[in-house]
Amino acid sequence: MKERTKLFLIGAVFLAAYYVPWSHPLIRQSGLEAFMMLQEYAREHVLTCLIPAFFIAGAIAVFVSQAAVLKYFGAQANKILSYSVASVSGTILAVCSCTVLPLFAGIYTRGAGIGPATAFLYSGPAINVLAISLTAKILGWQLGLARAIGAVFFAVITGLLMAVIFRKDDAARTTGKIYVPEAEGKQRTLLQDTLYIMTMVLILVFAAFAKPAPDATGLWPAIFTAKWYITIALLIALGLMLKAWFSGDERKSWVESTWGFVKQISPLLAGGVLVAGFLLGRPGHPALIPEQWIGGLVGGNSVSANLIAALAGALMYFATLTEVPILQGLLGAGMGKGPALALLLAGPALSLPNMLVIGSVMGVKKTATFCVIIVAMSTIAGIIYGSLFG
Repeated sequence: MKERTKLFLIGAVFLAAYYVPWSHPLIRQSGLEAFMMLQEYAREHVLTCLIPAFFIAGAIAVFVSQAAVLKYFGAQANKILSYSVASVSGTILAVCSCTVLPLFAGIYTRGAGIGPATAFLYSGPAINVLAISLTAKILGWQLGLARAIGAVFFAVITGLLMAVIFRKDDAARTTGKIYVPEAEGKQRTLLQDTLYIMTMVLILVFAAFAKPAPDATGLWPAIFTAKWYITIALLIALGLMLKAWFSGDERKSWVESTWGFVKQISPLLAGGVLVAGFLLGRPGHPALIPEQWIGGLVGGNSVSANLIAALAGALMYFATLTEVPILQGLLGAGMGKGPALALLLAGPALSLPNMLVIGSVMGVKKTATFCVIIVAMSTIAGIIYGSLFG
């Protein structure tokens, strides 16, 4: 961090402490909501979502060869393969816009092209199967189907646009670098490395498996009932793999890489959650900007209503699946169906904490472009959907 940046932050904290009327009931309530949201995130998402994601990112950074990442996700990789994998990756990861960040940072810092990396960044929280099925069940199959189609389409288009806009930067990232093959002394096979990382992905999937609706029947409730037994079995399998297949130095490098991602991402994530909680609060708990204001601005199917819905979704933090009850309440308050889809497409993939962390990984310019693309496409999709089904 530059010295002038430090001075700016110190000055901002001083001015807030000096001028903000903290004794005002609304400000006090907003401050309480900020820390309540931080506590909610710590209790419900850090242990089961974020920590497994950090360890996966650390493993990618240490054990996945840069040559392999470039082969499948690099700027010169086969476009059909890389974008197909990236755009549907979220179907197995029930993660929110913040939990996906360590995974994105892991593949991007290993040399993945900006296109496939941002396609993965969008699809991770936007297209998990449980969220889409819950959307279809509670908000209607039309909205659920539109969300599924829009999420895959958005992931591909966003990635392609980012790759075109920043093609020179992508080329510069690899210019002059030599990617050597893996060391001959490596003891593990490709299958062993795949099983190791896949086991951690499954730990993330089952540990973060969301609670189904009370009246739900079938596969999802059965998996939820057994999720901790499955997670413990996977943890035991992971421990055996680490002992049998990895040396002490390799395990140490994995932990150090994981800790590096924790230091980079956690402070910005916590700060972003606090700001989002202060401004918008948790669902059903008013903060500085009341939910009624948002609901009153997004009725009908005008361009402004869809744009406001997309912007509100981009700034608000949605934990996995929480966007569905929020939309249910907003639709009941008069929100149009088009703006509802716009918020659904922009909300899970973006949030204020998410933007801050992405900026630290790939820079402010790329982050701003990514956000503008998502908001613009969400607005257009909302207008089209509202004109057809509104």
